[in-house]
Amino acid sequence: MLLPRFDQRMCFSRANFIAGPSYSAPFRTHTPLRLLPRRRIARRIGLATAEFAAGSFSGPALEEDDGDLGYRLPPKEIQEIVDVPPNPSYYISPRRDRIMFLKRRAMPPLSDLAKPDKILAGIRIDPSSNTRSRMSFYTGISIHLLMDDGTLGPEKAVNGYNANAKINFVGWSPDGQHVAFTVRYEDEVDNGSNLALWIADAESGKARPLFKSADIMLNAVFELYVWVNESSLLVCTIPSSRGDPPTKPLVPFGPRIRSNEQRNIIQMRSTKEMLKDLHEEELFDYYATSQIVLVTLDGTVKMIALPAIYISLDPSPDGKYLILTSVHRPYSSIVSYKRFPKKVELWTVEGRFVREVCDLPLAEDIPVAANSVRKGKRLIRWRPDMPSTLFWVEAQDGGDANIEVSPRDIVYMEHAEPLDGEKPQVLLKLDLRCRKTYWCYGSFALVYEYWYKTRITRTWVISPDLKNHRPRLLFERSSEDAYSNPGSPVMCRTPAGTVVIARIKRNCEGSYILLKGRGATPKGSTPFLDLFDVNTGEKERIWESDKEKYYESILALISYHPKCEVQLDQLKLLVSKESRREITQYYIKIWPNKKQVQITNYPHPYPQLALLQKEIIRYQRKDGVKLTATLYLPPGYSPSEDGPLPCLIWSYPGEFKSKEAAGQVRRSPNKFARISNNFPLLWLARGFAILADPTIPIIGEGNQEGNDRYIEQLVASAEAAVNEIVRRGVAHPDKIAVGGHSYGAFMTANLLAHAPHLFCCGIARSGAYNRTLTPFGFQKEMRTLWEATDTYIKMSPFMSANKIKKPILLIHGEDDSKVTTAMQVMGCHAVW
Repeated sequence: MLLPRFDQRMCFSRANFIAGPSYSAPFRTHTPLRLLPRRRIARRIGLATAEFAAGSFSGPALEEDDGDLGYRLPPKEIQEIVDVPPNPSYYISPRRDRIMFLKRRAMPPLSDLAKPDKILAGIRIDPSSNTRSRMSFYTGISIHLLMDDGTLGPEKAVNGYNANAKINFVGWSPDGQHVAFTVRYEDEVDNGSNLALWIADAESGKARPLFKSADIMLNAVFELYVWVNESSLLVCTIPSSRGDPPTKPLVPFGPRIRSNEQRNIIQMRSTKEMLKDLHEEELFDYYATSQIVLVTLDGTVKMIALPAIYISLDPSPDGKYLILTSVHRPYSSIVSYKRFPKKVELWTVEGRFVREVCDLPLAEDIPVAANSVRKGKRLIRWRPDMPSTLFWVEAQDGGDANIEVSPRDIVYMEHAEPLDGEKPQVLLKLDLRCRKTYWCYGSFALVYEYWYKTRITRTWVISPDLKNHRPRLLFERSSEDAYSNPGSPVMCRTPAGTVVIARIKRNCEGSYILLKGRGATPKGSTPFLDLFDVNTGEKERIWESDKEKYYESILALISYHPKCEVQLDQLKLLVSKESRREITQYYIKIWPNKKQVQITNYPHPYPQLALLQKEIIRYQRKDGVKLTATLYLPPGYSPSEDGPLPCLIWSYPGEFKSKEAAGQVRRSPNKFARISNNFPLLWLARGFAILADPTIPIIGEGNQEGNDRYIEQLVASAEAAVNEIVRRGVAHPDKIAVGGHSYGAFMTANLLAHAPHLFCCGIARSGAYNRTLTPFGFQKEMRTLWEATDTYIKMSPFMSANKIKKPILLIHGEDDSKVTTAMQVMGCHAVW
């Protein structure tokens, strides 16, 4: 078992953990795992047994030097779980007449994690294949027809490539007749890779390389390809003149000098993956520069535009124009490529330059305040319901959320080639920050705005093609209020391959849309589907998930119409269905009688835990805030007969503006217990009780900042959780461990420092423990170190490391993009 961010220097070793349960379980006698670096920097920081933590450990002491143990396999009962491949992913064709299943493997090979990469401008590049490094991949593709009665036609396995191929970048053609994907093979000798673009016929499954010449190499550092129409694609390739990568000079060009004579305020959250010197700038140019080519299905190639660092390719819905977005010099050593100077140009598909939409300067000075954005045009897109009309958003506050101004954002619209003197059309003026836009047709679109500080979110109805039509406020609510969430519109694909809101007709009349939502309630989530009248605002619930046993969810619209108009009595939907003990299966639900046809029959992935016990529990902390957690218990366990178990609590704090929102239930008791390789449910196979995701709300009501009372609220939430599981008799009070990832690791270290009476030990994975090293904010904290010095210091477990007396396992990858390993080493020494 490997955790997601481990590199080749992390390994498994055997260690005693918390003692197994006292009842007779088939897995309680095995020795669990400990993760240790191969070097000695953390040789004494690990999970100890509960007996050791309680002062009664009688076994042999840990050796001062465990030696070079290498990688170890976990115990059999753990291995049997993590080696189970996940269910295939699905991908429905644009015309909704086929469904593709993409097979995956359980774990990435160590060779993938160990491959050297280049870390440049905030991204990691695999130089052997000119892709992002450590990509997951598919191992196979199969295609089925979706029959009119909801059943699947015979499987067509895509074939033609070798069995050991790694498949990525899978995409349907707009007409659903072809599938594009990349294939790469690993060279076991020199660790090289060959990335090639393939095309498969959806009818036969037969696949072939798209390019006739092997000299055309792909560049997948940013966007690799897009379909322009049913017979041609835009592809980013490596310029034929690229040559060998630049070598690093033995003697640097000179010292790195940075001045701020203009006295610009630059506040960036911490990261260590930025460009460091001129050589890295040259490497970024080398690996990221692409030559765009237009290639047809018969392999004919035509170059489009000049080589540049293209980060986005966006053809217009009518296939005539292209939005080409690129970044260029001058680069920065303190921000990622996302804030480099950005140029947006319009070209025709034939390769004619039309105009420059904008050329944005380097954006190092975006304030850290939430809802701050880049100056100038942003979110530049094609209207998906029009042939070639652009829309975008511009901030009226200079992108600074600290400035009070009205309006704050303006949404504009413009034709690809406007007439002389024609100005962009103002679609909507917003007082909050524009978040997203859903288009339906010329007289209807939804625009969402949001403001983090107040948590207010609004949804507006606009009529972009009707003159003198005033915007109408549809919804206004708190983004934290899960109970009032009206849901999001069900979308439909157009013949051009774009996505718009599906229009629903009832008896060939009316203007309706479908809203699907999770349906959070005090008794648990119950997903729903509402028929919503966009003119009157009235809605009717036409479907709701089963509440007693199953958790069902609307995944996608299967009904197809070229104008995205669907009759309600002809509605077809892809639905998932699961229960506590039944793995997720897919169904086609067909109106008007809501007939349900099962299209998958996946076996239970871990039958040895098929009878595990799951319960959503409710309790409250001492200030009255209601809390929620999911309690998992091993199969066959009975508190009255078997006594309390060792328990692992795994959580992640969340920020809220109100006690009411913090106390809402956002989970379902009927969901299947998926056991991933990096989640603590694995320990059910070792006889542990697991308290998963107990809510740890950090609340700051009104003008209060939640983090000013972080430790107090953190300890109160943990205390309430521990008291509840001890009261239930399922957890031994001396054998409770706490753990978490990232901000959950930060939580873990703080709890061992400030509430050592609650836990016998902790697991802290990929955390940052000294907030003075993240001076420009972290998580939802928008104040800087100098604005909230006392809060930064009090929240940092590093400042209280001398109080940590219980064993703690610090797990960290050496190549973490945000937190240096040095911080973990300091943490290790601080608690010794």
